[in-house]
Amino acid sequence: MSKASQETLLSGGGYRGYIATRPVRGDRIPHHVQGLVIRDYAQRMNLPCPLLPAVEYAMPGCYMMLESVLEEVPATQGVILYSLFMLPERASRRQQMYDRVFAAGCALHGALENIALWGHEDTGRIEDIFRVNQFAHAKPPADVAAVLGGS
Repeated sequence: MSKASQETLLSGGGYRGYIATRPVRGDRIPHHVQGLVIRDYAQRMNLPCPLLPAVEYAMPGCYMMLESVLEEVPATQGVILYSLFMLPERASRRQQMYDRVFAAGCALHGALENIALWGHEDTGRIEDIFRVNQFAHAKPPADVAAVLGGS
């Protein structure tokens, strides 16, 4: 991180962006497009222009860069993710991340979904979205598939 970026972070004047290298919900989105979505979201929400985004590694289940971003959170106003679906799949891991962000007095934003989480009271809505997504992509039991004419 550049000296100027560190100073901006330390002054509490910015948000940290977070983008993905691996697919998000099955789609590969170029980094520059993810960055545009984050900047557009920040502008529409009247948030300070986010710093250069942290780019997550491509390995499935890897959250090393997100962990790094969360370590910086106390020196920022929060994190703007390209998509909330970049968060860990396990609800308990997401909850730990929410705890860290909110304990620092910061916010978590999902630019693609146009959702802001300002505190624990806001997490129920996104957790409902995660549950719906999980069930929508779940394979139906064999007996239901047989009734529906599937294999």
